[in-house]
Amino acid sequence: MYYVYVLATRERERNIYVGYASDLERRIREHESGQSSYTRGSEWELVYYEAYGNEEDARERERKLKQDGRSKHWLKQRIKSSLDDATK
Repeated sequence: MYYVYVLATRERERNIYVGYASDLERRIREHESGQSSYTRGSEWELVYYEAYGNEEDARERERKLKQDGRSKHWLKQRIKSSLDDATK
């Protein structure tokens, strides 16, 4: 399986990070341990993920969420409650 995932900071401004991984648990551990330069220095929480059977589909979804503001906007609306919970 391949995963597209969303991490959110616990801070008030609710920054989010969108990523892709073939091993979601390992990748989350890497974020938590500071091995990812982008997420280093803040507390992040997994708030959403999508699973794909095909790597190409997962990479395309990640790219779309990172580059297409409209797609990212709709995802944020879809997971609004999860983002709100991450800041509590």
